[in-house]
Amino acid sequence: MSVIDAHGHLGRWPAFAVTDGSARSLLAVMDRCGVTTACVSHLLAVGPDARAGNALLLAELARHPGRLLGYAVFNPHDPEAPERLRDLLEAPGVIGVKLHPEVHELPLDHPAYAPAFEIAAGRGRIVLAHSQYRSAWSDPARFAAVAPRYPELPLLMGHSGLWTDGFSPAAEAAARCPSLVLETCGSRMTARHLVRLVAEAGAERIAFGSDAVFLDLRVGLGRVLLAGLAAADRQQILHGTMNRLLQGLR
Repeated sequence: MSVIDAHGHLGRWPAFAVTDGSARSLLAVMDRCGVTTACVSHLLAVGPDARAGNALLLAELARHPGRLLGYAVFNPHDPEAPERLRDLLEAPGVIGVKLHPEVHELPLDHPAYAPAFEIAAGRGRIVLAHSQYRSAWSDPARFAAVAPRYPELPLLMGHSGLWTDGFSPAAEAAARCPSLVLETCGSRMTARHLVRLVAEAGAERIAFGSDAVFLDLRVGLGRVLLAGLAAADRQQILHGTMNRLLQGLR
């Protein structure tokens, strides 16, 4: 089976133990696990420097075409971010936009994020955003507020609410919003929780993500492989859902 990782990273994070954030290290683990493609953003771009981090991302996408696909990070506090995003989305291998409301300390449905959604929708791309249940910035309710504004835009809810009591609210948001897709990564997600999420949302609304190199890709993949899922649902999560989104890119 061809496995697509919908949510990965390159680089390091100052408050987290990332032993090796290089593309070389990530690709070595991908090869061992049978992951053909990883969709990544650069942690430098998520954190202190979106411009420099996005430039590093483009360099790695050029070195590893097809194996790595990229999300350009949009910093809503940078007045030049919309213009830069238009250029970034034209670069080979860039499939969409990464938003992190917790880092930016801005609600996902804030007007400052609107240019990112509008540009991504106009270019036929994907938006991946961090979610966190009960957060003022990224609660699943924020996704349910944004998604109907851009009904043709695939919106990936990173972590599916993150906390265990957030998985059902994430599934409820997906049920209300056809363009909203849930994603599996996070240290609180277990095989048992994944089975429940499939029952509530449907495998066709869920994409596999690992959060590598922030988290270990092998752990994220293992929970999907070992979960008590029907074979068709497992294949849908590991490949089918994200493949459909990638095939829909313009």
